[in-house]
Amino acid sequence: MSTSPLSPTERTTVRRMRERARSERSALYEVLDSGMVCHLGIVIDGTPRVIPTGYGRVDDTLYVHGSTGSAGLRTAPSQEICVTVTLVDGIVLGRSVVHHSMNYRSAMIYGVPRLLTDPEEKLAGLRAITEHIAPGQWTTARLPTRKELASVAVLALSLEEASVKTRTGGPKDEEEDYALDVWAGVLPVRQTFGEPVPDDRLRPGIPVPPHIADRAHAS
Repeated sequence: MSTSPLSPTERTTVRRMRERARSERSALYEVLDSGMVCHLGIVIDGTPRVIPTGYGRVDDTLYVHGSTGSAGLRTAPSQEICVTVTLVDGIVLGRSVVHHSMNYRSAMIYGVPRLLTDPEEKLAGLRAITEHIAPGQWTTARLPTRKELASVAVLALSLEEASVKTRTGGPKDEEEDYALDVWAGVLPVRQTFGEPVPDDRLRPGIPVPPHIADRAHAS
């Protein structure tokens, strides 16, 4: 895993609100490891599309997957794509509606993805995605058959060209507005997990595995 700082490019250099830019590669890892859904931006037949999907990370490689029938995944390896992940940490409420905002952490990655064709590498990519969304599940559930593996497309995208931007803190009101009798502050936003709900066809006597129960109770 690289500990080097992010290398700014023309596309990843933050120009507006530069103080919110983060240059540490660890900040990129933190955003990606905390999120669950990424948005893959791609142009298909001249039309831009933004596709939400699950993902996983191993060192400086991001993995996304989908059906081999997906036009987005078929087209992606032939062009530059943009992948984003955004986490909302709070709603910032100002004394003026103009100064309402959000506290957030976001990452943007550019590059040409690589379609994985080697079965072992494809399995490694799927494991990264599965373990990111549901840690411990890869060694619990049945692994894909050869036919199932052939029906899935997995893309690998380098994290070489990426930017990170964050906002923290309270509202930044106009000086004269601090005298207003209007509540201002931050409403925190947190992601939590509820109690696991068993499948309707789950055979009796199968308990919730510890790696799922522990995650739910940790929330």
